[in-house]
Amino acid sequence: MPAAAKQTKGAAASEHGTVERTAELSEEVLEQVKGSQQQAIDAVRKFMEAVDDALPPQSEGHSRRQDVIDSALEMSQRLVRTQYDFLTNVVHSAGEALGAPGKKE
Repeated sequence: MPAAAKQTKGAAASEHGTVERTAELSEEVLEQVKGSQQQAIDAVRKFMEAVDDALPPQSEGHSRRQDVIDSALEMSQRLVRTQYDFLTNVVHSAGEALGAPGKKE
């Protein structure tokens, strides 16, 4: 086999290995995200149960309980947004590292 053909074959094998490893890393990241999302849901559920125990619902007007719940939901939204931004940056960086089309140089 000519040297040029061996180099081309070697480069193709290396690229294939890189793609496989990238796919594995993507799966690992997605599994970690899935796990962290489930933990966040469990934490919010436990928090809401604690609020219900500590501050029972009141039938009239604006309550301290509602303030606590609103603050917790706002915090949850910020956490979700932070996680989304992180994943967007990871995907963008991986695309740049792999030379994805549209890469800015």
